[in-house]
Amino acid sequence: MKKTGNQSRRSFIRDTAIATGSFVVLPSLILGSKSCAAPSDRINLGFIGTGKLVRGELFKRFAALPDVQITAGCDVDSEKLADFKQKVEKHYREELEMPDFKGIKTYEQYEELLADKSVDAVIVATPDHWHAIISIAAMKAGKDVYCEKPLTHTIVEGRAMVDAARKYERVVQTGSMQRSWDDFRHASELVLNGYLGDINKVLVNVGDPGIPCDLPGEDVPEYLNWDRWIGPAQMREYSPVLSPPVTNQEWPRWRSYLEFGGGGITDWGAHMFDIAQWGLGMDDTGPVSLTPPEDPAATRGMHYVYTNGIEMVHEDFGRGWAVRFIGTEGSLDVSRGFLESDPENIVQAVIKDTEKRTQFSDNHYADWIKAIRNRTKPVADVEIGHRTATICNLTNISYFLNRPLKWDPDTESILDDPEAGILLTKNYRQPYSLQNV
Repeated sequence: MKKTGNQSRRSFIRDTAIATGSFVVLPSLILGSKSCAAPSDRINLGFIGTGKLVRGELFKRFAALPDVQITAGCDVDSEKLADFKQKVEKHYREELEMPDFKGIKTYEQYEELLADKSVDAVIVATPDHWHAIISIAAMKAGKDVYCEKPLTHTIVEGRAMVDAARKYERVVQTGSMQRSWDDFRHASELVLNGYLGDINKVLVNVGDPGIPCDLPGEDVPEYLNWDRWIGPAQMREYSPVLSPPVTNQEWPRWRSYLEFGGGGITDWGAHMFDIAQWGLGMDDTGPVSLTPPEDPAATRGMHYVYTNGIEMVHEDFGRGWAVRFIGTEGSLDVSRGFLESDPENIVQAVIKDTEKRTQFSDNHYADWIKAIRNRTKPVADVEIGHRTATICNLTNISYFLNRPLKWDPDTESILDDPEAGILLTKNYRQPYSLQNV
């Protein structure tokens, strides 16, 4: 990770600060014969953001559900939007054998999509710095929301999203789909039910902290509304690293930069810290202290303590992006490729119905749709997503400032450090702002 000097830190804080006192927490188209639900009973979905993730696999996850239909897409990149439209329509007509599929509407501005009353719910898959503004606007417009992880770019944004979901009675699912994977659910239930004994430490390995963006600028391509892509972030020159052309098969790297994302800490941390929180039964709270490593250039070594004394460490323990729970009776490692324990028999245990069970979901996308129909909370409810994103954002703040933080998870405030407190939010470029809830 590239570290910045004190002057760069001060400049970044200055640029992201806001004035003292202004911390405000703020009918259906007809499908073909393959569809199981009547047109009037289908949930119409709109995608806001049509990047690589969406065009590759995400839209197919929703298109596969029998009681939904994708009817709209939105992107400030006209070429990505056209590719999305072509892929969705081909998928319905050919792969799903629905030749009468009517096609989808496309918009450059998300406000236009939200004004479309035929759209019932939206998937927000923009860069992180847009998540909260668009999601809250969607809730105000009466749409339920599936928001990609990490849920928000700042901690203040997260609480604002929770408040909006409760005020407007919207169903908000965080795209932390590991909550709907068998191995992660089983791991969490084993920990919750004491199969490892008393937990004393958790190791979480994810990527590096975010860094300030220092990319050289290039000419803006004609197909991209760069001003709108930047949106609430501070204006900077275009770089294809941040928003590559549709023909580029690499992942965009806006996630690396604090202005738009939060590095590997928020990207994979939104998955793995989420599992740590789940297993510890901490979905509605978080650690009370963070201590960075002594080496200011280090990208691992952040140390966390929960109020019950359990320690958590951002540490590479040699198994890739993964979580290790360590207890008095054994340890357990879980990732997307394995679920293992020491001793080995721990992971073979069958959790009884009389024991603590986590909310069940075997399909993260169908879980959201079911919650929409039942008006219930999904498996990765907005509060859960906010608390996980909070850990990620606090981690970036502590690494960035290279000093310990005392965190109050009840008031959601950093104690005794006004400079760090500034970084709980950001300076929104006008006319964009976090909408009051």
